[in-house]
Amino acid sequence: MRSETVSTRHVRPGDSYPLGATWDGAGTNFSLFSEIAERVELCLFDESGAEQRIAMPDVTGFCWHGYLPGVGPGQRYGFRVHGPWNPEAGHRVNPSKLLIDPYAKAISGDISWGQPVFPYPLGGDDLQMNSDDSAASMPRSIVIDGRFDWGDDRLLGRPLHETIVYEVHVKGFTRRHPAIPEEIRGTYAGLAHPAAVEYLTALGVTAVELLPIHQFVHESHLLDRGLRNYWGYHSIGYFAPHGEYSSSGDAGQQVVEFKQMVKALHAAGLEVILDVVYNHTGEGNHLGPLLSLKGIDNTAYYRVVGDSPRYYMDYTGTGNSLNMRHPQVLQMIMDSLRYWIQEMHVDGFRFDLAATLARELHDVDRLSAFFDLIQQDPVVSQVKLIAEPWDVGEGGYQVGNFPPLWSEWNGKYRDTVRDYWRGQNATLGEFAYRLTGSADLYASTGRRPFASVNFITAHDGFALKDLVSYNEKHNEANGEENRDGANDNRSWNCGAEGPTNDDKVNALRARQQRNFLTTLLLSQGVPMISGGDEIGRSQKGNNNGYCQDNELSWFDWENFDESLLNFTRNLIALRRKHRIFARRKWFQGRPLHGTGVKDIAWFTPQAKEMSEEDWKAGFAKSLGVFLNGDAIASTDMYGDRVTDDSFYFVFNAHHEPMQFTLPDGSFAQNWLKLIDTNESPRRRDRRKGQQEFPAGGKIDVPARSLILLQKIDAD
Repeated sequence: MRSETVSTRHVRPGDSYPLGATWDGAGTNFSLFSEIAERVELCLFDESGAEQRIAMPDVTGFCWHGYLPGVGPGQRYGFRVHGPWNPEAGHRVNPSKLLIDPYAKAISGDISWGQPVFPYPLGGDDLQMNSDDSAASMPRSIVIDGRFDWGDDRLLGRPLHETIVYEVHVKGFTRRHPAIPEEIRGTYAGLAHPAAVEYLTALGVTAVELLPIHQFVHESHLLDRGLRNYWGYHSIGYFAPHGEYSSSGDAGQQVVEFKQMVKALHAAGLEVILDVVYNHTGEGNHLGPLLSLKGIDNTAYYRVVGDSPRYYMDYTGTGNSLNMRHPQVLQMIMDSLRYWIQEMHVDGFRFDLAATLARELHDVDRLSAFFDLIQQDPVVSQVKLIAEPWDVGEGGYQVGNFPPLWSEWNGKYRDTVRDYWRGQNATLGEFAYRLTGSADLYASTGRRPFASVNFITAHDGFALKDLVSYNEKHNEANGEENRDGANDNRSWNCGAEGPTNDDKVNALRARQQRNFLTTLLLSQGVPMISGGDEIGRSQKGNNNGYCQDNELSWFDWENFDESLLNFTRNLIALRRKHRIFARRKWFQGRPLHGTGVKDIAWFTPQAKEMSEEDWKAGFAKSLGVFLNGDAIASTDMYGDRVTDDSFYFVFNAHHEPMQFTLPDGSFAQNWLKLIDTNESPRRRDRRKGQQEFPAGGKIDVPARSLILLQKIDAD
């Protein structure tokens, strides 16, 4: 491959902002931040791979910039940075390494792993520079044409309390779908296909939360074992949709295809939320490759150890952490967020390991600079913001501690509900908090129940079917001798490990899945379903499928649990119909004026309101819960008072059946049974073939099951 250096007279000074490559119809402006650079070269590549190097002619505020007339969409490029090589001081500038533009809107090609992409001799001393040219081994940044006909598409702006999230993988959801044409399976176009959209709308969810679609890296150690980075939590381009998910090409076509997907989902009333990884990149630790930020300005972009900057602070378990104390890093992230909102029309973000973003020095500070920027930003502050409120560093578990604009993945909800349904002692009081929105975590800071994103399972951990089928993880396929993945899963196999022909065990597993889904979808807060749980998707006991880009992770559309799917659809329809399950405000537990009936009431199986002693009984696993539809304490968009039907939950997590007495007539004269998780679901018209119970009546509740009753007027 030949290269050629062009003098600065062939390029105009251009502008320092915006960063990255910006085409204006006549040419392209390039800008790259590096405080440590002594010289920056823009590298242009033609179709044959021939390289032309152009010295950036100007620098403003440490942004190296230049404008090239005639350069337009489709142009492949990268950067070479000249400056100090001193790893002991944290400086790893190496001009022999081609670097990806951090602001690239599209990235083409994969990394060819080997010596050229590493800045030091492999197997040798990382303090010694390696000068092998990496251009032939590196992906190319791409100049794009950002124009797109959005028509009347806009952000949907669905209120959080009305939101039902479906966490899903673009490829995994579509890769084996028989109704999607084979050539677009596993792609953005596949997710936009009418068969995919129809499934999601029929299910009833309101938002898809996509596992990472920022351009990411497949680590060499995985490829060496015949595996791949399936989840995508190894970003290398915060502005570029991952090229492998494009059916139409990766030289800018991925941008158009992603936009077409968003437009199709919006047209069906589905919001798009991105799982974003702004806490680390795919460059790893001091022994990792030199791909982008590390070679541009290592100590500006990454957190290094204060007294030994050769090494990285690692709050993520992946080798590095972005330096959220540096204004240029904050600008890059905010620019990225605004780009995805304004140019790509996404409706919100779920921030991976968000506690890392709050670290100023070592402590987690919920009012750090990043969250201050979000709070005052007129664009980013208006979309859905969901935190994964922990990282792997000391003090990293921060559930309940994020600022008021934010919702959080509620890990305490997951753990409590898992413990409750597997029959652990001393969970009843905490279970009540989780069912009603976790006021103990969020109410004191002015937040509402929708601050809690409730989930039983997620991409990380057991699928729901596996949660009730395995006591232990089975990650042998990952090639790490089953050492990876969480050991504390709070799972229960119901009497046999893995698949079994025991009808009683299988019936219990089916009931437990219905228990979990019913609890999740009728709890206060924002429910999140892990994609595939509603059809009984299994990973054969693997609770860490991050590297399983194969049938183990992909949805099996030929063999799915249709009964469970119908049950889930009915649950979602029930939640969307009844506002009592999606309140905007907290329950007060006080009597409604003029009636003496509370907005919520808790009962023992004997229909006695729960006392402090009842709550403290560690062995107790059963209770009744009354939800008063006349006391929602909310108004609709027109300011009119919201009311609903009233409901009564009967929870029995005990291993034996129990008989419950229903409350007296001041709560309802008659009750209609809507849901019984002990029964296989079937469609029934209201009050046809369904049991009715009078006030004070008796109801037999099988072991480990949940019954939902609806208040009805006496005939």
